[in-house]
Amino acid sequence: MDRCKCNSDLSSPKHCNIERLRDIKDPEHPYSLEELKVITEDAIEVDDVQSYVRVTFTPTVEHCSMATIIGLCLRVKLLRSLPSRYKVDIRVAPGSHASEASVNKQLNDKERVAAALENPNLVDMVDECLAPSYG
Repeated sequence: MDRCKCNSDLSSPKHCNIERLRDIKDPEHPYSLEELKVITEDAIEVDDVQSYVRVTFTPTVEHCSMATIIGLCLRVKLLRSLPSRYKVDIRVAPGSHASEASVNKQLNDKERVAAALENPNLVDMVDECLAPSYG
């Protein structure tokens, strides 16, 4: 399968973002978020004019204890790969998580995200999920 060359004029921004996110590993399962249908191309909104990306993800179960970690992985991957002008919004799909409002608030609060990224254990978990797999 050809990988998107996200600097190409032929690549859509939405396609490039699913390419950036597709290989993120689930923190609890030996599968990618795309394989588990946690993320899909349809759930990515890109507005290049406004420099805005929104990713809506669907946890595998309503009480997923890793929803905030998954969202943090999505945010970190996009922040590391997009130009700094982009605003990134990460959300759980409406009705897909028992604590939807709380998870969304945590994932989009700059101070909470910054605090999470100061925790070495969380950073290790995020880095593990973002590490390329060669299998």
